[in-house]
Amino acid sequence: MSAQKPSIPKGTRDFSPLEMNRRNYIFNTIRSVFEQFGYQPIETPAMENLSTLLGKYGEEGDKLLFKVLNSGDFLSGVNESDLTKDNAAALASKVSEKGLRYDLTVPFARYVVQHRNDITFPFKRYQIQPVWRADRPQKGRYREFYQCDVDVVGSDSLINEAELLLIADQVFGKLGINVIIKLNNRKILSGIAELIGHADKITDITVAIDKLDKIGLEKVNEELAERGLDADAIARIQPVINLQGSNDEKLSKLSELLINTFEGPKGIAEVTEILSLAGIMNINASVELDLTLARGLNYYTGAIIEVKAADVAMGSICGGGRYDNLTGIFGLPGVSGVGISFGADRIYDVLNELNLFTTAIASTTKVLFVNFGGQEEKLSIEMASKLRAIGINTEVYPDNAKLKKQFSYADSNMIPWVVIIGEQERLANNCILKNMTTGEQSTMPTGEIINHIV
Repeated sequence: MSAQKPSIPKGTRDFSPLEMNRRNYIFNTIRSVFEQFGYQPIETPAMENLSTLLGKYGEEGDKLLFKVLNSGDFLSGVNESDLTKDNAAALASKVSEKGLRYDLTVPFARYVVQHRNDITFPFKRYQIQPVWRADRPQKGRYREFYQCDVDVVGSDSLINEAELLLIADQVFGKLGINVIIKLNNRKILSGIAELIGHADKITDITVAIDKLDKIGLEKVNEELAERGLDADAIARIQPVINLQGSNDEKLSKLSELLINTFEGPKGIAEVTEILSLAGIMNINASVELDLTLARGLNYYTGAIIEVKAADVAMGSICGGGRYDNLTGIFGLPGVSGVGISFGADRIYDVLNELNLFTTAIASTTKVLFVNFGGQEEKLSIEMASKLRAIGINTEVYPDNAKLKKQFSYADSNMIPWVVIIGEQERLANNCILKNMTTGEQSTMPTGEIINHIV
C-alpha cells in the first residue's frame, strides 16, 4: 500500500524561500518604520485562555475561534448527556480551556491590563504575529494569516492619529506603493445619523452611501428607503451624500449641516486638527476625508483610517482608528487607544501585481563561489569567509560538480553573483566575477570583488 501524500489543513499555506524573502522584506520594512517612531515590539502567546477571547468578537466571531483540546483525558469532566448533538457549545467549554488568538487587539488589551504596573503610559507597541480564524477558506481569505499592528494606548492626543497616517505614508513610500489615505470620524457619522433623525441606523446609512461610486445616487436612495429611512430623512441626507471638493470645503459644508447635532461638531474639530497636524508632517500620500468610511463601527469612537492602493483594484491594505475603552473588557476602564493594522497578504499581492519585488530581495545569498576542488576549493572557502566577515551573504557550492550544474543552482536560487576561481585564476591571484542577471563577466584581482558587487 502506497503512503498517503501529505497535505496541510485548508486555509493554511506553505511559503517557499522566494515567498519568505519577499514576506520578510515587507515585515522588515514595516518594522523599521514602527521603530523610527518609538514603537516597541511585544509578543503574546499563540494560545489564550478562552475566557479571554470569548464574547469579545460578537456571536459570529465566537464561532470562528479555534479551540484547543485540554491535554490528558479531556473527556474526564464530561457526562454522557453532554455528548448529544445539540450540546456542542457546552461540550466545547468542558473539553477546551484555551483557544488560538483571533486577532492581536484582544491579547494586547489583556497584556496592558495584566502588566499595567510595569508599563509606562502612553504605551506604544507593535506586534507582528499570526492569527487564526475558523473561517471558510476562499481567495484572499485564510485560516492562518499575519497581522502587523501598531497601537498607542493611554493618550488622547490627536498627534497619535496624525503620526499613524505618517507611518502608513512612510511604509508604503518605502515599498513603492502609491496609496490614498482615507480619514473619517465616528462622531461625524453619529452627527449625520442624528441630523436625519435616525441615530439608530448609522450602520445602514453608511453601508448604503458606501456604494455611491458603484451604483449611483438613485440606487443609493432606493437602498436607504429599503433600510427603513423615510422620504424626509432621505431628503435631508442628500447634501451629505453629494458633498464634493477639497477636505476644507467638505469640512466647511459639514460644519453648517451638523451645527445643531451633539457629536458632529466634535468630529469635525478632530478631523480638522488631524489634517492640520498631517500637513505639518509633510505626508506625501493623498489624505482624503471620506464620509462613507465606516469600518469597525461597533468598535471605533473617533478617527477611522483606511489605506487603499491607488494603482490596483484591491480592498483596504491598512486600516484602524481610535477606540476609547480597549481595556474596559478586562476591568481597567478609561484607557483610550488608537492604532492601525497592515494587511501583509494584501500588500504582498499588490507588490506582486505591480511587479515591485526587485530581484535583490529574491534571495538571501548574494555571492556563490564555484567549486573546482583541490587548492581552488580551499581558496574559495577562504574568500567566502572574508566576504561574510564584511556582511555579504556568501555560499560555496559544496561539491566539485559540472559547471553547468553549479550555474543552474545559482539561477534557481536567484543568486545575483558567481565567483569562479580556476587553476589559472588562482595562480594569477585573480578571479572571474559573473553577473547572473546580465550574463556579463570580467576578470579581476580577488581583492577587488567587493568593489563590483552592488
